[in-house]
Amino acid sequence: MPAPVIDTRDDLLQTILSDAAHVPGGFAAGVALPRNLGELAALVGQTRRVLPIGAQSSLTGGATPRGEVVISTRTLSTVFIDRSQTVRAGAGVALAELQRTLAARGLYYPPVPTFDGAFVGGTVATNAAGAATFKYGSTRQWVEAITVVLADGSVLSLQRGQVTASADGAFEVRAATASARVPVPGYRMPDVPKLSAGYFARPGMDLVDLFIGSEGTLGVIADATLRVIPLPRRAVALALSRSDAQAIAITAALRDEASASWKGKSPLDVAAIEYLDAMSIAQLPDQAFSRAGITRPDSGAGMLLVQIEVGGDESQVLQRLGDVLDSCGCGDDPVVASPGDDRAAARLFELREAVPAAVNAGVAAAKASIHPDIQKTAGDMIVPFERIGDCLALYRECFERRQLSYAIWGHLSDGNLHPNVIPASRDDVERGREALLEIASGVIRMGGSPLAEHGVGRSPLKQRLLRELYGEEGIEAMRAVKRALDPGWKLSPGVLFPERR
Repeated sequence: MPAPVIDTRDDLLQTILSDAAHVPGGFAAGVALPRNLGELAALVGQTRRVLPIGAQSSLTGGATPRGEVVISTRTLSTVFIDRSQTVRAGAGVALAELQRTLAARGLYYPPVPTFDGAFVGGTVATNAAGAATFKYGSTRQWVEAITVVLADGSVLSLQRGQVTASADGAFEVRAATASARVPVPGYRMPDVPKLSAGYFARPGMDLVDLFIGSEGTLGVIADATLRVIPLPRRAVALALSRSDAQAIAITAALRDEASASWKGKSPLDVAAIEYLDAMSIAQLPDQAFSRAGITRPDSGAGMLLVQIEVGGDESQVLQRLGDVLDSCGCGDDPVVASPGDDRAAARLFELREAVPAAVNAGVAAAKASIHPDIQKTAGDMIVPFERIGDCLALYRECFERRQLSYAIWGHLSDGNLHPNVIPASRDDVERGREALLEIASGVIRMGGSPLAEHGVGRSPLKQRLLRELYGEEGIEAMRAVKRALDPGWKLSPGVLFPERR
């Protein structure tokens, strides 16, 4: 099958020169939109350097081109639901569209990130995760099969369990026109619920898992077969906390209730708990609270947004929620959006999303009015939940010692929080990066990872964090995998680690 036309019109190229990280300087040799697997394979096989992109929702610069031919997957958009309760989705299917299609059949795909405009291919390529990782895990646990195009245009159709690493730690990868012996890296990965930090590595691992989280550097994902579940009934509750310690105590108690519910011993099935600290809430304009229909909390208070799956009597669920909150000293009644009240739930989620939006807007304003080098300076850290108190204390100490303004929010139920500097000068950005490097070292010592859910991409800071996590030997082990599958460094060059020339 012939490859699709590579379009070089400037007006079209201008639309794909930046991803959500807004890294400047993007440029591309052209852009192509393959309509099917045959066109995709022909395009990859015939092109010298390619960068596959989806919704370009990357926060790492990994979907910002640097002179490659850009492969847009948005036309790979078929969805097929089979009888075994799995869905086969093209790489260009947006998660929102996937969920609408599934919901019409009473089904649901759980491990979705916060941004539902992301494409299936991108979420597989980054092992994306979101708020409900506590209950459902990350993308990896839900992928049953993938179709991937290798650097020479060969097509691999992989079913989980079909190809596993040998006892000596390698894969024999055989496609129609290529074969390779691929070594499994020997580093030990942190034992945390979500991880988007280079190539997956484990003795006896499945070949499917090598491509999940590889950020397009080993092959271009054409489609994925995903497990789904019956659509749950969901309630959303917003509770206040007076301190980090109380927020952690409430979260720990709710995690215990959830574990009990999964054994049939509690009605309170909690899927996710999000935390907004007091400094995050201070960033919000009054209109954000008006839209959510709630009163701005007192200064110093934080917020917990709790997602609850209601399988039985809602009154019993809410009664148990109230009991848990009371036992943790939370005297205020929570604001609750009941199952089926999608508008009320959406208003609460919008309040949560208004925090990063407000911080990003503040950074953009400072960049425009104070110094063009001011940019977003934030972390994506995760630690085992039992170390989350130590982790929060580390965030605050590192920022406050450097006299930086900051805000912290994120997925408290799985130990993944996002510390964000609120810079007012170029110097704040530099000191913020120093703080994040210090924090990353502490997080690694706690058994965590400085790269939880957004990946590495081409961000110099995140690539340095990857080296901090695995060391130079670990990076070289990843390079060996890359050389085995992509010896010409064709696919997403410079993503994860710099290209050696």
